[in-house]
Amino acid sequence: MSNKVEIGSLKVEAVLEQFVNTELLPKLDISEAEFWSGLELILDQFTFRNTALLACRDQMQAKIDDWHIRNQAISAASYQEFLREIAYLLDEGEDFTVNTENVDAEIAVLAGPQLVVPVKNARFALNAANARWGSLYDAVYGTDVISEEVGAERADAYNPVRGEKVIAFCREFLDQACPLMTASHSEVRAYRIVDEQLLVELEHSVTMLANPTQLQGYYGDARAPSSVLFKNNGLHIEIQIDPESGIGKTDPAGVKDVVLEAAITTIQDCEDSVAAVDAEDKVEVYRNWLGLMQGDLTETFEKRGVQLRRSLNPDRQFNSPSGEPLTLPGRSLLLIRNVGHLMRNPAILDKHDVEIYEGILDAVITAAIASIDVNLRNQLRNSRTGSIYIVKPKMHGPEEVQFSCDLFTAVEKLLGLAANTIKVGIMDEERRTTVNLKECIRAAKNRVAFINTGFLDRTGDEIHTSMQAGAMVAKADMKSTQWIKAYEDNNVDVGLACGLQGRAQIGKGMWAMPELMAKMLDEKIIHPLSGANTAWVPSPTAAVLHAIHYHRVNVQERQREISARCPAKLSDILSLPLLNNVSSIDAETIQLELDNNCQSILGYVVRWVDQGIGCSKVPDIHNIELMEDRATLRISSQHIANWLLHELCSEKQVLETLQRMALVVDQQNSTDSNYIAMAEDFDSSIAFQAACDLIFDGITQPNGYTEPRLHARRLQVKATRSSYGD
Repeated sequence: MSNKVEIGSLKVEAVLEQFVNTELLPKLDISEAEFWSGLELILDQFTFRNTALLACRDQMQAKIDDWHIRNQAISAASYQEFLREIAYLLDEGEDFTVNTENVDAEIAVLAGPQLVVPVKNARFALNAANARWGSLYDAVYGTDVISEEVGAERADAYNPVRGEKVIAFCREFLDQACPLMTASHSEVRAYRIVDEQLLVELEHSVTMLANPTQLQGYYGDARAPSSVLFKNNGLHIEIQIDPESGIGKTDPAGVKDVVLEAAITTIQDCEDSVAAVDAEDKVEVYRNWLGLMQGDLTETFEKRGVQLRRSLNPDRQFNSPSGEPLTLPGRSLLLIRNVGHLMRNPAILDKHDVEIYEGILDAVITAAIASIDVNLRNQLRNSRTGSIYIVKPKMHGPEEVQFSCDLFTAVEKLLGLAANTIKVGIMDEERRTTVNLKECIRAAKNRVAFINTGFLDRTGDEIHTSMQAGAMVAKADMKSTQWIKAYEDNNVDVGLACGLQGRAQIGKGMWAMPELMAKMLDEKIIHPLSGANTAWVPSPTAAVLHAIHYHRVNVQERQREISARCPAKLSDILSLPLLNNVSSIDAETIQLELDNNCQSILGYVVRWVDQGIGCSKVPDIHNIELMEDRATLRISSQHIANWLLHELCSEKQVLETLQRMALVVDQQNSTDSNYIAMAEDFDSSIAFQAACDLIFDGITQPNGYTEPRLHARRLQVKATRSSYGD
């Protein structure tokens, strides 16, 4: 039920007005009148410009659609010429180097895993913030990294056979990351600090670190420390020692755990992993971000019948080798991802009684909250350089990047922040940004702290942009197409050429299979090898395991090697992922593709629409749990829309597939007491209708985005429940 308060020319939902006035503004040096009038001024300055940028997108897409309809035979040269004519493809300017200052080491210098987490879920948000450090023993024991053969099964009770395999795995890791001069860590009987050096006692001799500078500190008595701290490739490793502990008493050196510095950065997400459609949802998002920035966010929950309370970890205390106090960050450095330029939100109506752009609202509120950290008014510090990191998704080209930078300048003025306090993360996930990446970075050269490839959204935009060109290859074949490798290489090539090394992150995308950690350990090393100094992981456990890759690969050295290669070719980036011979694809293959896509769409949408869950582990058609968010939904829905357009399938076939897959999804969710089955009545299932919207109206959706349809259907569910007093 809407309950708006008039503030100046704005109509603000009471729940948002109360949050800002009673919870946020008392932490800032700004009055209610100054804040709301400042927001009103920003809306006056940027609303029309935002609308014009979206109109420009639509106009370009219409021209591209028309060109493809008229040009079935595509010449690379003529295609590029056309894209330049419509200003989709811009001329590159002179070489330059970014000027970003006051960037935290976790972003500018260090290489390591990055978590992405829905900030709307307080427990997940806290887990991610605390994932700076994690147990390697736990990560290996609890996953498929080691097999369960020969008595090494995972069970509720501790399995010593499995435990021995875990310890052997971790000792092998230590031998690789911080080797000893003449022995293996598996032979150690004691670690001691003597004369500021690590003395390692073996059964009949002593040894030292092969590289003594790796020793960073210890905790406890130097001659019998309870932990020893090392550093390799910028990341810390802690060997924890307790001969009285359950694990330590079985270890010759009393080692009870190996703890890795893991998720050195975390993106707290307001966007693709979040379902926030109104003021109530937005306040939930903003309140958790406020708690993180103040350092006082807590969450109580039940796990296995026990009440637990989660809060932010303090910094970690050690002694340096010389015995001086040494403090290391106990939490991940937090970035905040705002929504893109597209969506409006009913939380505030402007002077024309029109919903304001949600991206403008996010910029003002999330930056205001983060200014508490900048002004040192919190219990626990986030940025040690006084910066605010806002990741901006789904920008199309340098004009939209410039818009974000200008918006951040206005927000800084409102909040009394120094120029360029707000840093921008550019998501390279829309094709017009990819082909103009150098100019996008130039537009943000004083603010950019992050560029990151988003393969999933980028694929969705690839399909939508080239919708009229022809039928696309099967979804599973996308990763082997020519444009993908060129796109991933180009992001690194351009980032390094613009001087991001030592000033900003170059990142890679998500590992979407949270249960398949052995596979991740085998494959995700490709990201640091690609020259990226961060890559996304779906959980704290995955962060610990992915950290191993950054011990094996020195990313800074790898970046220097890559800087000498030939850059990716524009013609490769613009090669379209079309089926070479549509007639060669058989009916069985088409149906299998539809089954997979429809099941994926329904499995995600039903939770989003009915329960407001924006990111979760959704079982695929083979019951393998995949981490799904709106980006994966965009690919699946656009892919079916493309095959419908080019008559590889029919609407009747797709609808039949959706109905059949709804039965599968209902069964997969049968143990969820909050779940509302779709197959009982397809016509009355709002979630099922939302899935149909996304496919059958997919061509007309702006840039193929899923938000407009999802938001409309989620609001419908909330309105229906409100009318029944739920």
